[in-house]
Amino acid sequence: MSVIQIKDKRFETFIPEEKILREVERVAHEISRDLKGCDPLFVSVLNGSFMFTADLMKRLDMPCEISFVKLASYEGTASTGKVKELVGLNEDIAGRTVVVVEDIVDTGITMQRLIETLRARGPKEVHIATLLLKPDKLQVELDVNYVAMRIPADFIVGYGLDYDGFGRNYPDIYKVTDEKE
Repeated sequence: MSVIQIKDKRFETFIPEEKILREVERVAHEISRDLKGCDPLFVSVLNGSFMFTADLMKRLDMPCEISFVKLASYEGTASTGKVKELVGLNEDIAGRTVVVVEDIVDTGITMQRLIETLRARGPKEVHIATLLLKPDKLQVELDVNYVAMRIPADFIVGYGLDYDGFGRNYPDIYKVTDEKE
């Protein structure tokens, strides 16, 4: 098991890249099967979902488009509970099948805000695909259609997830082990 140090925190390997990619493959298969013939628009939520989105898109067996939005609700290791839309969606989604691609659904507040924003633009349907879901931390009702992995409420980094901007580059996912203050 590998240990990394980011700022004042130590992290240990939690989910190795091989397992992540197996689960991404499974989710891609499910989406390709369920949305065949829909020509969906995938909306990737930056920054955290960039690795998941790239790996997912490479494994989809269907014509589709991709766009990106950037939302923020975190500071350090905690959700602020307030969501700011930083970069918006430019595509017309009226009558379209939309799949939101997220790195992690934690409290669900960010996702709920994004889904409300998208639904106001008249899509045919909106699906959610997330790499990680923390069911014990959900604070809102969400229908998450595609979940690669359910995890406990640990703070994690790697595979696109960060701690104050650092750690996104690691191919594995790490969980916090202790804090050095």
